[in-house]
Amino acid sequence: MEQPRAAARLRRILGHLGGSSVRAVVAHRTSGKITPANFHPQQFQYTLDNNVLSLDQRKFYEENGFLVIKNLVSDADIQHFRVAFEKICSEESKPAGLMIIRDVSSVESENIPSEETIARIQDYQEDKELFRYCTLPEILKYVECFTGPNVMAMHTMLINKPPDTGRKTSRHPLHQDLHFFPFRPSNRIVCAWTAMEHIDGNNGCLAVLPGTHKLPLKPHDYPQWEGGVNIFYHGIQNYDQDHARVHLVMEKGDTVFFHPLLIHGSGRNQTQGFRKAISCHFASSDCHYIDVKDTSQEHIEKEAVGIVDKFYGSDSGLDLKNAVNNL
Repeated sequence: MEQPRAAARLRRILGHLGGSSVRAVVAHRTSGKITPANFHPQQFQYTLDNNVLSLDQRKFYEENGFLVIKNLVSDADIQHFRVAFEKICSEESKPAGLMIIRDVSSVESENIPSEETIARIQDYQEDKELFRYCTLPEILKYVECFTGPNVMAMHTMLINKPPDTGRKTSRHPLHQDLHFFPFRPSNRIVCAWTAMEHIDGNNGCLAVLPGTHKLPLKPHDYPQWEGGVNIFYHGIQNYDQDHARVHLVMEKGDTVFFHPLLIHGSGRNQTQGFRKAISCHFASSDCHYIDVKDTSQEHIEKEAVGIVDKFYGSDSGLDLKNAVNNL
């Protein structure tokens, strides 16, 4: 499969990063109601000893499950990723294994693929330019604070959230990413999510529920939305609706790192433009596959296999256990 090869390539690249220089960055917390940094001395669970995060940053992530680093990815890199996405949209580039997904509001359209019809792409690891995001030294130096030095790129995505048509299909229900991942331990998994432009409440910024990374994995399913729900947009079936939310207003290049159990989602894009972000879920090479049979994740595994068979043919031979173990 393409993903194991991509992960192997990342490990090789990591071996050459020891002497790489990275430009200085400054970390900032997001605005919003969050747990104060009155951290009680205890063993760190969600971060590893490192010389990158300050003590305050480690405490913040430990308590809240996310951390925003301002201006982490350069404008030049963002532009390269944008051009690579446009080439995919115009079919000038056709990376192997790439999954192209339209918004449910436009799936019945006969329009040819374009930037206006593609809501997101997944598994871009065979696109050399997009996969370069996963190998950026400035990204990996932070990733290793959560995973350790032996890193695997597990899931890649570029989101092109479209203007909402009025059916509210551009929103993403509150969910935990671990629902989609059949590997553990969860504390050695982290997502890097980078804004490719200014993102706020108007165009559907991320909303997170601080501290929910300390909760167990909850049952997910498709929400019963009248306007329809996008493929794989499972949401938590019950959660504390009074829990404080933080809306992450981000500028181009800002990157949020968050735990796979953190409850998060995003609202509608109420602008006329497309809101773009690029992301990758990373995991320690020490992570192991789990059998999801008879668990809340069993149905998403069956759905994933069915969708892959639909995209690539019934003989795709997808085996999630082998896919993870071979990374």
